[in-house]
Amino acid sequence: MKRLLLLCVTAFCLGVCVAADTKEDKQFPEKDGVLQLKKGNFKRALRKHDQLLVHFFAPLSGESQRVSTAFQGAAAELKGSKVKLAVVDVSKEKDLAKELNATGHPVIRLYLSGDKHNPVACPVPQSSASILTWLKRRAGSAADLVTDLSQSEASEEVTVVGFFKELNHEYVQVFYATAVELPDVRFVVTQDDDVIAKYGHTHDVVLMLKKSKLIKAYKMTPETSKGVLIVFITIYQMDPVTEYTGQTASQILSSPVLNHALLFVNKSSEDFDEIFSAFSTAAETFRMKILFVLVNVAELRNGRMMEYFRVRDFEAPLIRLVNLSNHVTYHLPSDALSVEIIERFCQDYLEGKAKPKMQSEPIPEGWDQKPVKELVGMNLEKVAFNPDKTVFVLFYLPYSKESRAVFPLWEELAEAFEEREDVVITRIDASANDINLSVQGTYPSLCLFPALYAERVVVYTGKKKLKPLIKFVEKEMEKAKKYRAKVNDHPYTCAFVCFYSCLCV
Repeated sequence: MKRLLLLCVTAFCLGVCVAADTKEDKQFPEKDGVLQLKKGNFKRALRKHDQLLVHFFAPLSGESQRVSTAFQGAAAELKGSKVKLAVVDVSKEKDLAKELNATGHPVIRLYLSGDKHNPVACPVPQSSASILTWLKRRAGSAADLVTDLSQSEASEEVTVVGFFKELNHEYVQVFYATAVELPDVRFVVTQDDDVIAKYGHTHDVVLMLKKSKLIKAYKMTPETSKGVLIVFITIYQMDPVTEYTGQTASQILSSPVLNHALLFVNKSSEDFDEIFSAFSTAAETFRMKILFVLVNVAELRNGRMMEYFRVRDFEAPLIRLVNLSNHVTYHLPSDALSVEIIERFCQDYLEGKAKPKMQSEPIPEGWDQKPVKELVGMNLEKVAFNPDKTVFVLFYLPYSKESRAVFPLWEELAEAFEEREDVVITRIDASANDINLSVQGTYPSLCLFPALYAERVVVYTGKKKLKPLIKFVEKEMEKAKKYRAKVNDHPYTCAFVCFYSCLCV
């Protein structure tokens, strides 16, 4: 009887444990060892795991998919450890992503001891090994990097070597903090005088080596910060010229150097070697200031890049300079691409002397044959600032619902003034043409250019209905008529305006 009772109690306990495990599985579903978190279970996961590394991802992002694969590999290696990996789909958990300020992607954070307010940012990993290295370096010290340098000198990969006499020096702290932020790069610390002497340097120096060859040396100073060292290593681990490919895209876009010089060229062209040599020489001159990138126009996968910069394959070779913070583009104004011309262009750009490239679609055939005239960048100012015509321009974005909603109204307005030769109703795609005008407000923007010997723009802010628009045009035409009458009454002013307009032509 006692044995039967004992078996019943044991069975009950097992049932409770199984039920508890089943309940826990439902609370924290996993896929390939990675927790699938939502707003409903995020806080509970924080309380349960002392170290929770979370990847906030967008499923349609290529980079997010690559990081998710790295997470799965790392989860298998970390099974049974104190670190638990998890993901949050920001396309579904928008409120949670907004609450945690993780709306960008990919965002990777390590939450410690249940604190959701002070997570540690994790660099975007290139592989599962990157995640493991980052976690190991976070928990370690510079002493972990002390290695026999002879084992690393012949490596195919770039090795960053720190040579320090004292491991407790503040330079070593900066070096190790940099190593934590760059888990995809191999870091080594050495104190071997004989090894370091063959590279012609002494202590407190950072060397970048590849296949035993010294790429670049950096002398540490009291002013050297982690940020400075990260920029130095990030730039010099790349070749002077980096070809844009699917593998290098993230490295190029995440570069701390925001000024990019892009050479659009056909690698199969007869003059490629000569052009590339000149571009590479200039790249060495502007290291740390401008990132030099090669885009092969013969590569079909580069179509989107060429479309963004509005470059057609037959226009190559050409060079564009762009700053990733404001996306203003500059075009090298020369058909010749010698070292001197490229370097002069880059220097003018850095000194603010270069002029932005104004992009324009080609003038469409029959652009002025319909009631609504189709303008582009290259004929906008010529048409808009015609002193004998009142020109009303719709600046629109083709993918904007608000812009497309104005199209029928604009056709009606054009028909209303169809018999008036002194009124022109036009429109222009603001996304495909750089506008060298101050167009106020958001798109669609309705701007009227009065018939005056002056570059004046009047922005319409009234109701988007036919009668108010007609009334606005007629009112501005009357104002312009009175202004012209005043100008004509003053002979000196009239003569000056006519003279100036002749100069402009």
